[in-house]
Amino acid sequence: MELSEIDLFDSKNFVSAVPHEWFAELRRRAPVYWHEEPEGPGFWAVTKYDDCVAVNRDYEHFSSAKSATLLWDMPEEQLEQQRLMMLNMDPPLHTRYRRLVNKGFTPRMVNSLEEKIHETADAIIDSVIEKGEADFVTDISAELPLQVIADLLGVPQDDRHSMFDWSNRMIGQEDPEFQTNNDNPGEAAIELFTYASELFAEKRTNPADDLMSVLVNVEVEGDHLSELELELFFLLLTVAGNETTRNLMSGAMHTFFQNPDQWQRLVADRSLLPTATDEMLRYVTPVMNFRRQTTGPVEIRGQHIEENQKVVFYHISANRDEDIFEDPDTFDIGRSPNPHMAFGGGGPHFCLGTNLARMEIRVMFQHLLDRMPDMRLDGEPQRLQSAFINGVKHLPIAFSPGPSVGH
Repeated sequence: MELSEIDLFDSKNFVSAVPHEWFAELRRRAPVYWHEEPEGPGFWAVTKYDDCVAVNRDYEHFSSAKSATLLWDMPEEQLEQQRLMMLNMDPPLHTRYRRLVNKGFTPRMVNSLEEKIHETADAIIDSVIEKGEADFVTDISAELPLQVIADLLGVPQDDRHSMFDWSNRMIGQEDPEFQTNNDNPGEAAIELFTYASELFAEKRTNPADDLMSVLVNVEVEGDHLSELELELFFLLLTVAGNETTRNLMSGAMHTFFQNPDQWQRLVADRSLLPTATDEMLRYVTPVMNFRRQTTGPVEIRGQHIEENQKVVFYHISANRDEDIFEDPDTFDIGRSPNPHMAFGGGGPHFCLGTNLARMEIRVMFQHLLDRMPDMRLDGEPQRLQSAFINGVKHLPIAFSPGPSVGH
């Protein structure tokens, strides 16, 4: 095939499946590839594991703050706002902001949530069993991270579906299903900001044992966070806290339906759950890419790149790199070692919610294996239209429920 036939920018090319054959071709023939855009400057697509890890870690040459971290370009006015979000910062500013929320995601803090997460997972399955049918995405994989992040942020559970709607409309902006008439991601963000502002006022008056109560009163170098900085924190934690884990669990269940031998292997041997969790993360890779902007001339794998050029590194390709993973297109729940970079591959931008995400995945699948081991696909899955998120938006299932099993 001609490399010019590859189009990683058009989200329609990700609807039927992730075009893994394109990534394999790029890794083999052009691992640092200049990719044209229909209405943009073009970008360097980085597809090999070692290069993706290096770009992600090297904030001095590859900036998150210059042009933010998403594939598409933004006007300067929007960029100025986006730079107040931790995801779109570089050290040392990024380091100071990250310290603020670290306390909510330490291993000790996450471990303290485990009992509640088990109870939540069981309650979700109770509700599904009572209905007798389910869409795995909306009824199971979306519910657990939504309920957990709502508790963590101090959002009343009755409001969690608003969080689901806002994040769908912002992250799913390329998918027609999630865009209402005349809607745009900015309108969803405004609705979220309005809600967050009211929540912050409540937390200032009546603080509780949650992350937002801490953040409204915290100081950075003697200054309180501004209202906009708080709103952007809330946006980031809302989206990152539910969107990625939901798409991982949905994509993993879809993968198990395509590889029933691996599901039966896990049903038979629950000790494989830790390696299975890592293989789900590698194989699905819910966040497919991030973008950086070069701060000066630089080379990747001998390819010269000019200052102020867009560089997009693809986790989804790195996690199928033949030089790192044996038989990378095979879903093997016993795979070890498994140095996937679904959480970013280290460095300052290593995913803050790694411990929490792992726990949610492990706990939910533990309960599914106990109570719905014969779950099966009961209709046509529908994938999200996105060049950024690898997601399944509908996954109809049927099952014969098993008994409730303690953990």
